[in-house]
Amino acid sequence: MEFIVEKIGMSRTISVPSTPVTLLRIVKAKVCQVNEKGSALVAYSGNKQKNKAIAGQQKKYNLSAEFNTFATLEKVANTEAGDLDISSLEAAKLFQITFKSKGRGFSGLIKRHGFAGGPAAHGSRFHRTGGSIGNREWPGRVQKGRKMAGHYGNETTSVRNSFVSFDASSGILAVKGSVSGANGALGRARIVK
Repeated sequence: MEFIVEKIGMSRTISVPSTPVTLLRIVKAKVCQVNEKGSALVAYSGNKQKNKAIAGQQKKYNLSAEFNTFATLEKVANTEAGDLDISSLEAAKLFQITFKSKGRGFSGLIKRHGFAGGPAAHGSRFHRTGGSIGNREWPGRVQKGRKMAGHYGNETTSVRNSFVSFDASSGILAVKGSVSGANGALGRARIVK
């Protein structure tokens, strides 16, 4: 089963020793249609955008104005249209959670790849740069795969996290360990086991 989740943030359990957990809120979603393979088209409240295409989909599936974003989930417990069934969460043991990592823009070598850099004083003139990047006469070019400054972050990342707890009344799921992405970001949680 797959769900759309919103990252709340990190916390820890009160037990001794305490366990670091990430809190995820299950986003309220409506199943519009279910395919034969178990995948489904779902609608949820995602953005403030309004256009004729969204209005047409809302009219087609009898949805209120708050359900203005549509997505396809690989597998759902529902067999027909209606509210997304979240009863399978309490029996889950392992999740695969997918989010977009925080974007860091164009980053240098030290931030992006963890290079050490040079000494800070005594006129070294080698501080946060990459240093030499090429060879001599042969092959006379920069080798492929060279670690350089560039775009860093804003990539889809998936991690596997163990189930810790689920509160059905508030829809908050706690999973062991960290999950990439900013607080408030939307991602997906899929039950693996």
